[in-house]
Amino acid sequence: MSEKSARQPGVGFIFVTLVLSIVGFGLLIPVLPKLIKEFQGGDFTTGSYSFGWIVSIYALMQFICSPILGSLSDRFGRRRIILIATAGSAIDYVVMASAVGLTQFFNQAFSSHIPTLTWFFVARVIAGATAGVLATANAYIADVTPPEKRAQSFGLLGAAFGIGFIIGPALGGLLGKYSLNLPFWFAAGCAALNWLYGYFVLPESLRPENRRAFDWKRANPIGALYAMKRFPAVLGLVECYFILTLAQVMLQTNWALYTEERYGWDTLQVGLSLMFVGVATGLVQATLVKKIVPNLGDTRAVIVGFCISIVALIGYGSAPYGWMIYAIICVGAFAGISGPALQSYVTKHVPANEQGAVQGVFAGLASLAGIPGPFIASHSFGWAIAPERSFHLPGIAFFEGAALSIVALFLAMRSFRKDAKSAAVPSATAVS
Repeated sequence: MSEKSARQPGVGFIFVTLVLSIVGFGLLIPVLPKLIKEFQGGDFTTGSYSFGWIVSIYALMQFICSPILGSLSDRFGRRRIILIATAGSAIDYVVMASAVGLTQFFNQAFSSHIPTLTWFFVARVIAGATAGVLATANAYIADVTPPEKRAQSFGLLGAAFGIGFIIGPALGGLLGKYSLNLPFWFAAGCAALNWLYGYFVLPESLRPENRRAFDWKRANPIGALYAMKRFPAVLGLVECYFILTLAQVMLQTNWALYTEERYGWDTLQVGLSLMFVGVATGLVQATLVKKIVPNLGDTRAVIVGFCISIVALIGYGSAPYGWMIYAIICVGAFAGISGPALQSYVTKHVPANEQGAVQGVFAGLASLAGIPGPFIASHSFGWAIAPERSFHLPGIAFFEGAALSIVALFLAMRSFRKDAKSAAVPSATAVS
């Protein structure tokens, strides 16, 4: 038996993989909107529009390709997909870091007039097409964790997000004060390190007997969603998950734009605020999820988390002073119990040989939400702060997100009620 096959897969392996991935992503959050604004001549409104389009193209490609990657992971294993995803991230960061140089080279060599922002679109297409880390990580956890412990393990993945956001945005904000391109090169290094870790250390989690043949009918966004009809309890959460993710995408898209406009924060201050988000989220996910979710149960934990998220979104959009954001983050971190609980609920209703496909569907839904989300948030923000407006409402996207979260809450409650009724029917029949 080889050394690679002798290693036993575990949550710790995928935890490190996800931390490295999130660090690379988090590095860019404080600097990407500012860099795009510079390419637009420093205009805040136009820059926010371009930023929305660039984020949306990434989500579009992820929506198209996530089900394919998910189905491939059910056929060939999780490890290969993680390697593909991290390689795509590395290429993405290198292209964005080299955008100015690439523009000058091509324009001189071919007498063309390619705008610099074109390379950001190219990079985001590559990254979106290969973005399979999160869905594959969720499937990996389902492979190696018994059902009764999955909420705790998914909470650990949430802690990985928290650690990644502790390190990434703060470091990105600090590096961005020296050069707006430097965080991109550092992110490329994180992705390369992640790939090396996956190649030499990360073991495969999917057993051969749990693999299934690749099927194009399920490996496309429409076919994958249609295949979900076989899991009624999961299908009922599709609309809920999409709407809730749309609200979260709007929050993430507008964070740097909003805090710069309303509070005058620079890249370091934005990075530090996101680091604080990472600390608060990591503490909740690593220490409290394993206590709260089992006591509340998956369904009630989802509902409570949604309610906290609604309150936090309204708070972010209403806070007149920057220091208040930190107090709201402390409250909003408890909304993180809903994610692990929802993932735990889903995996308990799906067989082992289809975890990758189902997680690919949910990743695809997150990507689908990422198409209109950045566009809506950035354009709402640009419209609300335009000089010709008779009112000034920079927090408009957060209020929109809160309204969407309320809709998601009611859809989740409806789905849980239907599942409870359907589960009670056989027992009632048996009694009679």
